[in-house]
Amino acid sequence: MRIQDAVPKKGSTKRKRRLGRGIAAGQGASAGKGMRGQKARSGSSTRPGFEGGQMPLYRRLPKLKHFTVINRKQYTTINVRSLASLPANTEVTLASLMEAGIVTSNDGSLKILGDGDLNVPLNVKASAFTASARSKIEAAGGSCEVVSARGN
Repeated sequence: MRIQDAVPKKGSTKRKRRLGRGIAAGQGASAGKGMRGQKARSGSSTRPGFEGGQMPLYRRLPKLKHFTVINRKQYTTINVRSLASLPANTEVTLASLMEAGIVTSNDGSLKILGDGDLNVPLNVKASAFTASARSKIEAAGGSCEVVSARGN
C-alpha cells in the first residue's frame, strides 16, 4: 500500500462551498450570510461571550449579590468575654471548651473573637484569632498558638 492509495471512501466527503462566485454557484453575492451586519462581514465572527459591547455575563457575575463562596471556611467562634470564667493557666482548645460547656456545638475549627475583657492568663490553641483577641489574651499574660484546622 502506498500513500496515494489512502483515499476516503466514495461518497464520504463533500466538496467545500465556493462562496461569492456568482448566482449560478448557489452561494453568490451574500454567500448565505444574509444581508448586512456584523455576522455578514468577512473575517471571524465575535468571540464567545461577546455581547455587542455590553458588559458580558462572565464579567458581571462577581458584582451581583448573593453568590456564595465555594469552600468557605467555617469556624466555631467564641469571644474573649466567655474565656474570663476559666481558671488561670488552663489550656483552651475546642475540645476543652466543649467539656466545660462554654461551647455547645462544633461548627468547625475554633476562632477567638475580641469582644469583652480578659484578666486571667490562658494558653489558647485555636485556628484563628482576631487582632484584638490576640492582644487581650497576651495583655492578660496568656499565650496564643495557631493550630491547623484539622488539629481541632
